[in-house]
Amino acid sequence: MAQMTIAEALRQAIREEMRRDPRVICIGEDIGIEGGWGGAFTVTLGLAEEFGHDRILDTPIAELGLVGVAVGAAIGGLRPIADVQYGDFLFLAMDQLVNQAAKMAYMSAGTIKVPMVMRVPVGATRRGAQHAQSLEAFIVHVPGLKVVAPSTAYDAKGLLKSAIRDDNPVVVFEHKLLYGSKGPRSVEGAVSAVGDVPDEEYLVPIGQGIIRRKGKDVTLVGKLLTVYRALGAAERLAAEGIEAEVIDPRTLVPLDKELILESVRKTGRLVIVEEDNLTGGWAADIAAIVADEGLDWLDAPIKRVSAPDTPPPFAPVMEQFYVPSEQRVIEAVRSLF
Repeated sequence: MAQMTIAEALRQAIREEMRRDPRVICIGEDIGIEGGWGGAFTVTLGLAEEFGHDRILDTPIAELGLVGVAVGAAIGGLRPIADVQYGDFLFLAMDQLVNQAAKMAYMSAGTIKVPMVMRVPVGATRRGAQHAQSLEAFIVHVPGLKVVAPSTAYDAKGLLKSAIRDDNPVVVFEHKLLYGSKGPRSVEGAVSAVGDVPDEEYLVPIGQGIIRRKGKDVTLVGKLLTVYRALGAAERLAAEGIEAEVIDPRTLVPLDKELILESVRKTGRLVIVEEDNLTGGWAADIAAIVADEGLDWLDAPIKRVSAPDTPPPFAPVMEQFYVPSEQRVIEAVRSLF
């Protein structure tokens, strides 16, 4: 075992897969420049020195171009790992991702595959409205894309390795406050996601969620940063005699809905926590699934704890109000009893 941050675990996953398979390449903005940080959050630091610039490819700040190159490389037989500096910039390449990568297998009756990975940093980190959005709801809506969202170092490495080996396009969401980046890329307010990562080979299956904390009174579902908000709230609620079960889906598409439904069947109550706008969010889809397939098990209304329907603010005090807090989760749970 080794103790790793999420950034280190992602880097190790890429290193192992590049050593294993010469078709694996990385393409992105400032991911291998000499004296650079290894991308915006240090994930590719040092990889250019080991694999060379033929496989660690720096691009201009032009997301439409770099994603288009990644799609073409995947169709041509490579397994590219593409990343943008901030998830918000993915909107500049949505045609390539949504109309090309996601649809190509369907349009070709399965004769064309697009085995690419798109790494996407998300979440509010005092960078304002154009560098702080959570894009999960946009991407899970697109048929043809698999979507994963690791919240621990163990899952980050295992899910990324599974994504690289998958023959479908996979979007990997990574929260900026969970990277654990150091030095000039350290982020104020970061949450420690350092954990044990095995030295031996392992994969985390795409489509399999996990129970982070067992409980019998209420189910809390979160992803990325909000997994930690839910866990913190659960600890505080335990002091009041309320035992919350915390579910981390890990994969958003395909979703392990059976895990969520089984938990709700046991607890009879559901609170979904997400860092995204309330209207049309991922939490709304989880609520709809439970209402459709598990309504008879509910003893109280489903509650969503999310960001308000505004762009992410820049001012720190407003950002703290915007992102769901432990206290808001606790208040939502209390309202169900």
